[in-house]
Amino acid sequence: MSGSSGSKGQSPGRQQLVAKLHKTLRSHYKPVAPNTVRPLLEQVLFACCLENAPHDLAEKALARLLKGYFDLNEVRVTTVAELAETLHDLPDPARAALALRRVLQSVFESSYTYSLENARKHSIAHGVKTLEHLHGATPFVVGYVVSTALGGHVLPLDQGSLGGLYLAGIISRDEYDAGRVAGLERFVAKKAGLEFGSLLHQFGVDVLRNLHGTTVKKVLQGVNPAAKDRFPKRGEPLPPPNPPPPPTGKQAQKAADAARSAAEEHRPAGPQAAARPAGKTPLPPPGSGPKRTADGKPIPGSKPGPKPFVVKPNVGKPITIKPPPVAPPAEPKKPVAAKKPAKSAPQARKKDDRAARKPAAKPAPGKAAAGRRHSAQLARQKPR
Repeated sequence: MSGSSGSKGQSPGRQQLVAKLHKTLRSHYKPVAPNTVRPLLEQVLFACCLENAPHDLAEKALARLLKGYFDLNEVRVTTVAELAETLHDLPDPARAALALRRVLQSVFESSYTYSLENARKHSIAHGVKTLEHLHGATPFVVGYVVSTALGGHVLPLDQGSLGGLYLAGIISRDEYDAGRVAGLERFVAKKAGLEFGSLLHQFGVDVLRNLHGTTVKKVLQGVNPAAKDRFPKRGEPLPPPNPPPPPTGKQAQKAADAARSAAEEHRPAGPQAAARPAGKTPLPPPGSGPKRTADGKPIPGSKPGPKPFVVKPNVGKPITIKPPPVAPPAEPKKPVAAKKPAKSAPQARKKDDRAARKPAAKPAPGKAAAGRRHSAQLARQKPR
């Protein structure tokens, strides 16, 4: 309550300090135009590399990453140590590599593809929710992508930018520790939002790399001469933010229940997903369904997206026992034909002569013939 009331009381002074900071940064830095041509997912990966890093090094690191691997799926299954070797130019390659892997894994589990273009088809609020639900996307990544790719008015703040604002006396210690500054965009015009965000990011990089340099001191003296009370002594680094203490008791239980419900609500759909409670079906991937307004109401006349994949329960088929086959009815016996009349004497004599000329019939097969038949059957069998 004290932090919020203090921020309200300092609103006029904060607006003046932000205007002076913008004017001072223009005299020391040049804004960098963002690349808005690349796909949305690549923009997210670039923001992971850009956090607390110079713009040119982030561009080189992303280009090396996309060129050195076959596709984004190979990047997803690569270890953090190997990705950190690829991103060795960045100030903290391990942090950037871990953020890249988490983002790609979250995108793959939510839609089983490597694309976030559906976030462009809806409102900015829908795009912000899609990005915030990505595991590994920090507030700086969300703010940078929303401001550069989705057209929103957001100021991306990383650790260096927050440190610069804190040393200039624009934000309080509580806001610096929390890592979020509510309502800072109101003091910057929307048409100047990208320029101010780029200048502030470059100033934050210098705060982290060369805190006691000439440029940082000149900027702080030009904005707020009383900032020397917050400036650390010679040789001391910027004080790290102190995270708030973990909740205890009922607050901890409430936070755990909220995290569990949020994880269940945004659990990925598909055949590889975990089991859900009875009566619930998996959510559709981001971007599916009819287009909605900022307050969540469907827009009439909009075309629906792809249908959600529903996991059907694994119910076994019933076993059917076939009845035994019925023997066909026996055929009636044919009537015995009448005996032919006896042949005449000349015909009987000719038949005897032909029988005498034929060779004698072979004897009935005995044990030797039975053995040969058995050997032939064994030869026709397949070898084991």
